[in-house]
Amino acid sequence: MSGRLHTYIVEDNVTIRENLVGTLEELTPVSAVGYAETETDARQWLRDHRGDWQLAIVDLFLKEGSGLGVLNACRERKPQQKVVVLSNYATPDIRRRCAQLGVDAVFDKSNEIDALVDYCLWQSQQPTAH
Repeated sequence: MSGRLHTYIVEDNVTIRENLVGTLEELTPVSAVGYAETETDARQWLRDHRGDWQLAIVDLFLKEGSGLGVLNACRERKPQQKVVVLSNYATPDIRRRCAQLGVDAVFDKSNEIDALVDYCLWQSQQPTAH
């Protein structure tokens, strides 16, 4: 793999976030470039670091605000910047709402972590990822 996939994590549960980062950095070329626990912090970081990330992984339920607000803030990202949702609530309605907000993929925390790993591996091999 030729480069790291600079990834921003929006997850308010410290244990989940640390396990997610550890898993992705071990199994994929993901490199976590930052994280937020609230919608406000995530929106601010994304605004201040527009070109510093290639993948954002967003949970929908946060300590403050909502991941949906973060997704809305990502709507004007560059085409090579990808946004995925990782949630315990990946219902058909949530998946539809995420698609309306331009999300590239939705993964269920309980049973789709392998699919997220596969997505990160695939994304890191795309020519626009670096």
